[in-house]
This record gives sequence, structure tokens and C-alpha cells, in this order.
Amino acid sequence: MKNLRRVLTFISFLSISLPSIAQVADTSYLAAVKKELNTVWPKSRRINLVFHGHSVPAGYWNNHEVHTLESYPNLVLKALKAKYPYAVINVIVTALGGENSLKGAARFQTEVLVHQPDVLFIDYALNDRFSPLEKTKETLEKMVRTAQEKNIKVILVTPSPDQRIDISDPKNPLEPYAVQIKELAVQHKTGFADPYVKFQKIVKEGKLKEVMSSVNHPNEAGHQIIANEILPYF
Repeated sequence: MKNLRRVLTFISFLSISLPSIAQVADTSYLAAVKKELNTVWPKSRRINLVFHGHSVPAGYWNNHEVHTLESYPNLVLKALKAKYPYAVINVIVTALGGENSLKGAARFQTEVLVHQPDVLFIDYALNDRFSPLEKTKETLEKMVRTAQEKNIKVILVTPSPDQRIDISDPKNPLEPYAVQIKELAVQHKTGFADPYVKFQKIVKEGKLKEVMSSVNHPNEAGHQIIANEILPYF
């Protein structure tokens, strides 16, 4: 009888917990976009993927060089063109080096929404760590809500590493911002790409330098990790 009560308690716990987890959009989130990507001319239309954020999606590597084709927006494009050979896919990068979400939100209407995104990726946490959590939450939430009001699909992206920070330590300064991104994805039922967890594993294995081009910018292998977290949605 005691064991039965324990089982019932556990089932009750699951029934409370699972809905909140399930609120993060699953891989069916982009079903309508995938349908369009599979459509053949003359019924097809172009699909716009907009990547908004800081220097990592902008393609910055070492010594301020911009490696556009080896950075994750275009690695995503390369993979999608292999999968959808009949699709016209535009990758549009509105990211700026050194920017945080507060500045990114200020130009959201004029420099992001004008591109009519079908899917919008937001990647700011690496730089947002220098701003108060309540402020970054407010600006990220504003961008998400504005996009959703226009029926734009949003995928929030957790941060890539900075080698000056031990991201395997739960008390590291990036952790609250990574957690905040997942909370926003749950709350607003957006897509959620979590390369941060993958990079944490690499740090624990002592292999972080192998995926970095500079102290805070990934190389192509690092960008591929981010792309691999996005691609399941497609």
C-alpha cells in the first residue's frame, strides 16, 4: 500500500510538471514553414530566416575577421539547401558585434521586421550578461511578443562560450541568462535552441579550445554545434 501511494504521488508530480516542460515548442513548431520549403515552383515562395544578435551570429572570429560562410546562420542555410533543393531561402543577418538585446530591441522595427522574417532567431545572452536580468528579460520579451503578433516564428538561442568564464560552474555569470532564455521560450511557447548545454559538456571534457577561434568567438566547429541545435526544427 505504501509503495502504491509512492507511485501515485510520482504520477501526480509528473502530471503537474510535464505541461510546463512541453510549452517549449517542439519540432512541429515550423510545420508550415517546412511545407513551404517543400513546395516547388511556381507555387513556391521565398523563405526569410533572420538572425538577430551580437558578434557570434554576425560571423566574427579572431582579430575582428568576419567569417560569414563558416558561421552558423550560413551553416544552417547550407544544411537546409541540401534538404530542400527547390526552396528559395534567404539568410538575413541583422546582428551587430558588441551589441546587447537592449540595443537590438531599439532597432527591431526598422532593421529586423522590415525583412519580413518567416523565422526569427535571437541570440544575445553572451553580451546580455553585462546588463541587469530584469532589463534583458523586458527587451527580449518585447521582441518576442512583437514578432508573434506578426505571426513570425521565433527561436531563442542560448549563449556560446567565453573562455574567460567556466561555464561548467553553475554559478558562472552566463548561467542566469541561459536559464532566462529557456524560461522565456516556455512562457511564450517559442522555439528553443540550446548550444550552451553542449558547450558545457565540451568544457567538462577539456576540449573548449578546439571549438573556439578566439576568447569569445567560436570557430567553424563551434558554429556547427549551434547550427546542429537549430536544424531539428527543420
